[in-house]
Amino acid sequence: MAVNVLAIVQARMGSTRLPGKTLIEIEGKPLLEHVINRIRYSKTIDDIIIATTTGPEDKAIVSMAEKLHVATYTGSSDDVLDRFYQAASLFSAKKIVRITADDPFKDPKVIDEIVNYFFSHPELDYVSNTIEPSYPVGIDVEVFSYEALKTSWQEAESFRDREHVTPYIWCNPSLFKVANYKHTQQLSHLRWTIDTKEDLQMTREVYKKLYVEDEIFNMNDILQLINKHPHI
Repeated sequence: MAVNVLAIVQARMGSTRLPGKTLIEIEGKPLLEHVINRIRYSKTIDDIIIATTTGPEDKAIVSMAEKLHVATYTGSSDDVLDRFYQAASLFSAKKIVRITADDPFKDPKVIDEIVNYFFSHPELDYVSNTIEPSYPVGIDVEVFSYEALKTSWQEAESFRDREHVTPYIWCNPSLFKVANYKHTQQLSHLRWTIDTKEDLQMTREVYKKLYVEDEIFNMNDILQLINKHPHI
């Protein structure tokens, strides 16, 4: 059955700076479970698949996905573009939302804003809030058509384009119609992703103060929190 909007979550255990971060525990749950739960609050995403690798260390991701009743696709560790294309093809997806698994504060409201913007501009092949950053790092959202993904998969040759999935699209405005979605404030100086121990410490402090089971705190909640507690 064809899926209209598919979220593809890019996840693997390998990380040079913080190994195993994808399943690191935050408030009693693995990071990836928090990310999945946050995506599920989106009103525009119809289904979710985790795109991971065939490496033995990533079997733990597949196992966790099964417990959460989330589909998986396992493929190349380096050719992430191929992983995305194959995962999207499994679901006959029309539109894809790219999600990275090391962003613990993905905001379903921001996702829905950008997906709805994409739908309201049918001429577009791709829209994101990352071409000219204005959101905190980690609130990134990329939405693109299956046709644009397929063309990239067929044409892209460089390691950068294959590893990072979307550069071939947004670096070729003569081939694709792309747009940038901007926030009303400039917040790109804020770092809300997990690459280092310091990032993890910040994440744990925010979750400790804001996380409630079966509820979602959003970007504005975090902004209010760090205004009150600047040390975070």
